[in-house]
Amino acid sequence: MATETVLFAFGLTLFAGLATGIGSALAFFARTTNTRFLSIALGFSAGVMIYVSFVEIFFKARQELTASLGTTYGTWATVGAFFGGIALIGIIDKLVPNYENPHELHSIEEMDHGLENLPRNEAHDFRKLHRMGLFTALAIGIHNFPEGLATFTAAITDPNLGVAIAIAIAIHNIPEGIAVSVPIYYATGSRRKAFKLSFLSGLSEPAGALIGYLLLMPFFSPTVFGLLFAAVAGIMVFISLDELLPAAEEYGEHHSTIYGLIAGMGVMALSLLLFL
Repeated sequence: MATETVLFAFGLTLFAGLATGIGSALAFFARTTNTRFLSIALGFSAGVMIYVSFVEIFFKARQELTASLGTTYGTWATVGAFFGGIALIGIIDKLVPNYENPHELHSIEEMDHGLENLPRNEAHDFRKLHRMGLFTALAIGIHNFPEGLATFTAAITDPNLGVAIAIAIAIHNIPEGIAVSVPIYYATGSRRKAFKLSFLSGLSEPAGALIGYLLLMPFFSPTVFGLLFAAVAGIMVFISLDELLPAAEEYGEHHSTIYGLIAGMGVMALSLLLFL
């Protein structure tokens, strides 16, 4: 595998992961949350990920596995790996407590309104909030680990596909940056500290790519690639259905979410057609 391809894939994963910093930057500089924009953007991201998972990634995984294992066993392996990816990200999601789960929504307004109502003489409240922020950052790290592997795997296979997925994951990471920033700012009163921790939490995504590369590349074969790619499709479908679409609905109107979803599918379809 060419070094340039690996570096490009790693760079895309780094970009996607550090998009948590965009969320924390919004929390650092902005005073209000543009909920309509987030709703459309999250719907768009879901559309990209759902379309590319079923139309491109699952198809390529099945192609590789049927070529190496035969039609019957290859198809069974593809479906098994797809649901295995869903199970993996579902278990990770289940193990994270509700409030510390980065997919529990928060808004920038909570920073100012929340601080007004907090009893500043009760130091244990601030310790609890600080702990909550740290655990949220850890939760994002755990969630982003398989996402980093997904982005990296797609990018080394097809750079154009990797770019599309990296952008979708990056959009998805923006609300996660806010989720870390809110409790940390509650606890410390410092937007700078909230930004720093949120930004650093995104580093788990390139870490997932790097560790996955080091562990899997020595054993890389068409069969391993097919299984990994099918699992990636499952991970991205779960993220879209469990996280992105519900979040988009909560941030904005139903129709804004659907318009974003269809737009994401349309842009992804067009980009794939242009590179035939």
